[in-house]
Amino acid sequence: MSELSDQLYEKILALIEQGNLLMDKGEYPRAVEVYRAALMELPQPHTQWEAFVWLKASIGDAFFLMEEYDVAAEEFFDAMNGVDGSYNCFVLLRLGQCLYQRADPAALDYLCKAYFLEGDDIFSHENKKYLEAVKSVLGKGGG
Repeated sequence: MSELSDQLYEKILALIEQGNLLMDKGEYPRAVEVYRAALMELPQPHTQWEAFVWLKASIGDAFFLMEEYDVAAEEFFDAMNGVDGSYNCFVLLRLGQCLYQRADPAALDYLCKAYFLEGDDIFSHENKKYLEAVKSVLGKGGG
């Protein structure tokens, strides 16, 4: 697999850091703009780059935090098309949460996948309802 040039990598990393700062401030729409700008810097096809997964997940996270679950889910589904995206615990977790919020039965598939890869830890900073849903499906009891 090819690697990004140092100059392009630094440019994308700077945009990601800028987006992360905006996320920390709760400025989610602006963060999305910055992450999308970074995404456009990736050479085609975008999905061949590891950064594609990070960027799509970051965009999805911003929409998740804005409670725009449909748009967020689309971003996470896209992220799964990137390098190892379908094995990224954060992508699986957030996609499951988006689908859960939409009452989509597939939600538990993704939440369980995240659980099998990371255990309780991935749920440690999340609403307890997601882990409780997983444990109820797996017969481990809630909370």
